[in-house]
Amino acid sequence: MNGAGNDFVMIDNRSGDVRLQPEQIVRICDRHRGVGADGILLLENGSNGADFRMRYYNRDGGEAEMCGNGARCFARFANKIAAAPARVSFQTPAGLIRGELHGELVTLQMSEPKDLRLNLDLVTSAGNERVHFINSGVPHVVAPVSKIEDVDVRKRGAALRYDKEFSPAGANANFIEKRGAKEILVRTYERGVEDETLACGTGVVASALIFAATEKVAGPIRVTVRSGSELSVDFEKTGQKFTNVTLTGPAEFAFEGTIEI
Repeated sequence: MNGAGNDFVMIDNRSGDVRLQPEQIVRICDRHRGVGADGILLLENGSNGADFRMRYYNRDGGEAEMCGNGARCFARFANKIAAAPARVSFQTPAGLIRGELHGELVTLQMSEPKDLRLNLDLVTSAGNERVHFINSGVPHVVAPVSKIEDVDVRKRGAALRYDKEFSPAGANANFIEKRGAKEILVRTYERGVEDETLACGTGVVASALIFAATEKVAGPIRVTVRSGSELSVDFEKTGQKFTNVTLTGPAEFAFEGTIEI
């Protein structure tokens, strides 16, 4: 499946039989020797009132707390293979996520963002940066730029991702360009993928919230990602605190099949 160009291998693991090793995840996600993907999502049985449990692995084999584009795909996948209702809930390490299906679009009720830090002046291996930070389920650093097409996302993104300010876990790096009063372009360097991806859901949320905080605007914020897909982030804001954050965007099936691992 793919969500706004961010692509995933989806696996039904309600039986609990699938136990992937990091090297197996790397091989499956390899675009030359495997299926090819930004990550792998496992659908498992839920508990404590949640319909399902979502486990997400980046293509480097490491498990991550949350993936916004993956979570939208997860909601549609659960609906297709497990007869999940149009409104579905699932557990993640970032908290309980709720999704609502509208055809190929899915609206996610995100976990509450935390650790907002504005106007951080950093001296990175790629140069001086003034950035902002927020954890939107996973840690994200956001750097406003004047012209997003001119940004060396791989070089500057890697420098921010590994900067000591965000150690030891590191952070995803997003570059945003203002295109209107409530509209931005975003490009993202993803931790765990270690490269620019066509989209990052939690990065879209983080970028929209940082834009709202620095520009002092209300939602919804329209966000266009590298793939050209448009997503929408809405929220309630009191001072510098964000609540009731939602992410709406596409979730599409590409193909299904079998692979021996």
